[in-house]
Amino acid sequence: MALLETWRNMAYGDELDAKRREQLWSGYFEIEKGIYEQILSQPDTEVEGTVKELAERYHTEVLIMTGFLDGINESLKGYENPLENLEEDTKVRILIDPEKLYYNMVAAKADWLYGLPQWDRILTEERRRELYKQQKASGTVRKAQKIFPNDPCPCGSGKKYKKCCGRNQ
Repeated sequence: MALLETWRNMAYGDELDAKRREQLWSGYFEIEKGIYEQILSQPDTEVEGTVKELAERYHTEVLIMTGFLDGINESLKGYENPLENLEEDTKVRILIDPEKLYYNMVAAKADWLYGLPQWDRILTEERRRELYKQQKASGTVRKAQKIFPNDPCPCGSGKKYKKCCGRNQ
């Protein structure tokens, strides 16, 4: 079984009871924070190696590193790693796109990550606020304006809605 499938089964599946899953995630979030602190301290540096080498570099297990790679994959600069076939000896690389990463951290509601002090040197406070607002607005659903029977028809015919497109409603 590929590493990603094993990670997802363990992290999201029924393999663990609620208590053990909570322990897994709280431990994962601490490790994830530590990895991001290191990556964000040198945001323009590309990190390369096999999954196993990166796990060793960041002092974690291969499956935890797999989960990390799964989480960061959409925030990389111009590429994604081949996660579906990931094995210990698969070569991967990490070169973040800071704006994408910040945006995705906000989307994940990971305030422990988008609140890291390393962001101060990467993105201005103003830009972080813009990205935050942009992400929050992307999830906002606005109700369409209600059309009443005597309103002009939105199709532009000049007729009342009830005499035009609303006739068969």
